[in-house]
Amino acid sequence: MRSRNENGRYRQKRGDSLIGNLEKRYGSDFGVRSELKLEMLRKQNDDQPLTPILKEQSKQT
Repeated sequence: MRSRNENGRYRQKRGDSLIGNLEKRYGSDFGVRSELKLEMLRKQNDDQPLTPILKEQSKQT
């Protein structure tokens, strides 16, 4: 689980996070190369944050 800010909201993942690391952490497969950065995956998905991308991925499996 990600940590929270002082106001209780989750912090956003950094854009330079590698997809391979996120796949290991969240146990999902995004169907892209593991060297791809999160910011590029967001651009491919119309600049969505990570949470909707993860939810969409879990529906497909």
